[in-house]
Formats: sequence, C-alpha cells, structure tokens
Amino acid sequence: MGKQRRQYRRLSETERASVWASWRAGQTPIAIGARLGHAASSVRQLLLQHGGIAPRLRTRSRRALSLSEREEISRGLAGDESVRTIARRLGRAPSTVSREIRRHGGTHQYRALEADATAWRWATRPKPCRLAAQPRLRAVVAAKLRAEWSPQQIAAWLVSAYPDDATMRASHETIYRTLYVQTRGALKHQLTAHLRRRRALRRSRGATPRGQGRGELVDMVSISERPPTVADRAIPGHWEGDLLLGRNMSQIATLVERHSRYVLLVRLPARDTTTVVRALVRRVKGLPGSLKHSLTWDRGKEMAHHRQFTVATDVQVYFCDPQSPWQRGSNENTNGLLRQYFPKSMDLSDVTQRQLDAIARKLNTRPRQTLGWKTPAVVLTAAVASTG
Repeated sequence: MGKQRRQYRRLSETERASVWASWRAGQTPIAIGARLGHAASSVRQLLLQHGGIAPRLRTRSRRALSLSEREEISRGLAGDESVRTIARRLGRAPSTVSREIRRHGGTHQYRALEADATAWRWATRPKPCRLAAQPRLRAVVAAKLRAEWSPQQIAAWLVSAYPDDATMRASHETIYRTLYVQTRGALKHQLTAHLRRRRALRRSRGATPRGQGRGELVDMVSISERPPTVADRAIPGHWEGDLLLGRNMSQIATLVERHSRYVLLVRLPARDTTTVVRALVRRVKGLPGSLKHSLTWDRGKEMAHHRQFTVATDVQVYFCDPQSPWQRGSNENTNGLLRQYFPKSMDLSDVTQRQLDAIARKLNTRPRQTLGWKTPAVVLTAAVASTG
C-alpha cells in the first residue's frame, strides 16, 4: 500500500490570522504548520508574500452600505417599492440607493450577497506608499541603504538633513515595510542585503540568547565587583569583549567601548588562550591611557590567562555571570551587527587585519540612536579630549 499523499487545503481567513499571531509571538513556520495541520511550506509562502509583515486588517468604511442594508434593498425591490421609499427607510440618500442598484445588475437582477461581495472586492485600492510617490526621497533612501545605514539612522538623518522639506520624511518602519513588502513597488528587495541582519522575512525579536556553560576560570573577578562608575557609562575606557565565531572553528575578537560604542576588531589565528591574550594585549596597549580601565568578558576559556592580560595592560578583567549575555549588551549588539559582514558560514581565518579595521571604521562612523545620532568616533574623540 503506497504512502498516502496529504490533501492540499488552503489556509482559511481564521487560520491566516492565527499564522500571523503565532509568527509575531516568535514561532517557526514548522511549528505553526504542525499546529494548524498545514505544511510548513504553505505557512512560509504566506509569510513570504508579505515579507514577514502582517498585512493590515481590512475594515469597511462607515459610509459604505452594509450587507444588512443591501438585503433591505433587495427586499424592497422584490416588494416593488420605489427607490425613495427604500432610501427613506435606510436613512440614506436616494442617489446612494439608485447607484447601488444600477452598479449591481439593476432592478430585476440585484442580489444582496453578490452585490456585497463585489463591492468588497472593488474596494481593494491600496494607497501608494510614500517612497513610491516621492522619487527624490526614494533615491536618497536607497543610496543610504547601499552605504549600509540602518532604516533608523536614515529616518533620523532625513529630519536633520531636510528640516524644512516635509516631503523628505520616511519613518524606519516605512523603509522596512517597503523593502520587505515588494508589492509596494518602490525599493528593490536586493537592498535588504545591505541591512545589518540579512533575513528573507522580517520578524520580532522573540528569541532569547542561549548561554554556554564553560566551567570556572582561576582567580576570576565577578562582574558584581565591577565599580558602579562602569555601569553608568559616564567615563570612557571601559570595554566589553567576546569572540565572534565562524566556520571551521575560526574566530575574531570584538571589543566595544561602553561610553561611545566604539569598536575594535582583532584577528585571531587560533582560539587558545595564549594566542587570544597576546593579540588583545597588542591591541589594547596601543590605546591612550584614558581608555584603559576595565574589560568585561564572558566565561570563555580563551581568557584563562586573564591575569597576564591585566599585568601587561593594567586593565582589570571582569567576568559575566553564567548565561547572562545581556551583561555585555553593547558587545552582543555589535556582534549582531557584524554578522552582516561575517555570516556564521564564513571562514574568518581568511580575513586580514586590514579588512577588519575597514569594517570597524564603517561601524564607528555611522550615527547611533543611543548616542543621539552621533557617531562612536565623534563621541570617543570628544571623551578623550575632555580627559586630556
């Protein structure tokens, strides 16, 4: 007896609404399909049609005739009532009722259900999106996306660059929607390749980071002993660090200065603690004295020689609690941004230090919302000058 083929069944309106609710809650297409009894491919096809962004729920205009009013019109016509009599009973203008009858078959062919379905179909007239209607704005936004600015950076920059031109405005949500919902016909989908995180679908940040238990390190100083002045980010020179991993056990070291979010990237030919610590020492020793106070790291074995690092640089190392990546929030966020350039499938051993410096320069010269749309390079330079 052959394998029975699953019978194809279209997603109902109720099921489509459930798909979008589950997607916003962070569920995968496989999990959603299993719950609804549909193939994951059917769920994913629906999501791809809208770029992962739930379409707005259609509602009837209060001025439009309702199904019950159309049924009243149908009954009136069957009873041979005049248009004015029907309109008076509905509280509508005679011209409204007359046009309704004329549009949907006339006095003898009018059917309420058919008229209502046709009117609902005809009412689908999507408003042109802002970027489609403003060629100049669209060109500027596309250029900034190619320069690898985020939609939030672009939206904030437009306000300051064109303070007196209301046509040069686009919210970051408008930019995202125009990129992912291609039926808007404004920005090419290929521009999503310039976003920080390259995804076929846009979705909520429902996933939580997974910690890795890596054992205890000798003479480890806990983050709980870190001075309060580090937490408030008021003083420059306190760093967060981690390894960004690639294919074939390759890696680079990432350092982020907490006050300015300034990024340093360090090439690592190997992951053993001797190699990692030596590379970090060379990089940190070249910093001005005012930028060498502390380093917060996770509990990876690559920092087993943290005492040698402190002796060589006079920078105290503090270690996060187990499975607590949010204690290095700036570094975690930066590593996410770096995945635009270094996807997990990439072998990082082929990347040169010159290439790393060029990418760090890109991140350090882009405006950041958390810095009041200043760049990390500007903020760090000002901080060093003030402590001069």
